[in-house]
Amino acid sequence: MNVDETDLPGMGRRKDFMTASGRRIGVVELREGQMELIVSTWDDPDTCQASIPLTGDEAATLGNLLGGQHLAMKLSEEHREIPGIVTRQFSIAPESPFQNQPMGKACIRTRCGVSIVAIMREGEVLPSPGPDVVLHPGDLLIAVGTQEGLDSAADILRNG
Repeated sequence: MNVDETDLPGMGRRKDFMTASGRRIGVVELREGQMELIVSTWDDPDTCQASIPLTGDEAATLGNLLGGQHLAMKLSEEHREIPGIVTRQFSIAPESPFQNQPMGKACIRTRCGVSIVAIMREGEVLPSPGPDVVLHPGDLLIAVGTQEGLDSAADILRNG
């Protein structure tokens, strides 16, 4: 995918790409540190139809959601041939008893046989995280296991 970058003198930098449907989607990184999600109009890729201001946390969460979904889809595709194996995403909510705790404290693998294969955090992928990785609110965990095991893991991450 080709990402175009454009300096916006006095404002910041625009990064966007053309979708298969012919629209441009991207972000404007403003000099003050703010960020805006932008979407072009259907008839003119240089005219902005929507501009949505995002805080740093919102931008990181959106990146996690999009990146995590892509990673989960790839893993699901790879495990499609293996009967009984499912891939799922879990978000660490601010009220999770495991927020700001090492992942190993949840004992997910021991308690339900589920493997956490990656963590999406602020647009970055942490592959094969170890038990000492501290979980933060907004982290998106990519997990592989049986349906029953994943249901148990979701309950553990929510309730302890």
